[in-house]
Amino acid sequence: MTELDFTGVFPAMTTPFAADGRIDHETLAADAQRLEAAGVAGLVPAGSTGESATLTHDEHVEVVETVVEAVDDVPVIAGSGSNSTHEAVDLSRRAAGAGADALLLISPYYNKPEQAGLAEHYRAVADAVDLPQIVYNVPSRTGQNIQPETVADLAAHENIRAYKAASGDIAQISTVIEHTRDEDFAVLSGDDALTLSVCSLGGRGVISVAGNVEPERTVELVDAAIDGDFSRARERHFELSPLFRHLFVETNPIPVKAAMAIRGHAPETLRSPLTELSEGPREELERILAALDGTSEAGVEPTEAA
Repeated sequence: MTELDFTGVFPAMTTPFAADGRIDHETLAADAQRLEAAGVAGLVPAGSTGESATLTHDEHVEVVETVVEAVDDVPVIAGSGSNSTHEAVDLSRRAAGAGADALLLISPYYNKPEQAGLAEHYRAVADAVDLPQIVYNVPSRTGQNIQPETVADLAAHENIRAYKAASGDIAQISTVIEHTRDEDFAVLSGDDALTLSVCSLGGRGVISVAGNVEPERTVELVDAAIDGDFSRARERHFELSPLFRHLFVETNPIPVKAAMAIRGHAPETLRSPLTELSEGPREELERILAALDGTSEAGVEPTEAA
């Protein structure tokens, strides 16, 4: 198995689409290079933020291939989960064949398996594909919560090396860290607004939406927290908090795609049934980004970026 350090900021990448709905691979590659240059620890294409639900399996693999080929040194962690175990195994094998360094596996959604079924699902993928794997718990999307005891059991598998915590339940995340702290196992925040809290408990970083828009500041936040400089980490946390909140004012990735377009990084185009950000939230997003850029008409004085 490939050794991988799951410490730092791992942007959950968006998938850029042309006006006709086709994947814009040129922009995707440029975006991967922009994020690598910003100092992120790795990239996560073809996840929820990458609109994986509207990608065909072939497109899914093509996205992973484009990102792998675009970057020099950062690991690529491919989203490859499914609510069907055999489909997750197949997609994970294809992602590995495309050059992925690790896998992000959302828990089975809609069919809501019991804890025993969740454990069997993850072990099946881990047994079949010899890459480091991240268990992804996001019950607001899947309809089922992975209990801390289940995560602790899975952490004993040599290929299951990390956990993306997107439950919004800091007490539960703390319990996962408590139960896995003696393992070679990383807990990563899956919610930008909780990154500082998770790192303060022993988490190692974040799979980040905001990192697409503000990668340098997000890296500074996590690096400071990991180093124990919580004064500096809090400074960055509060500076970014309006953005953290607003990127979820509508369903992700609607706001982050608007932010990427405002910043000139990628087109805003989304695949149906997602729609572009509505007018009121868009105006507020523009104000937030202007403040971060130091050009807010409201007179907000941004903290100087390192």
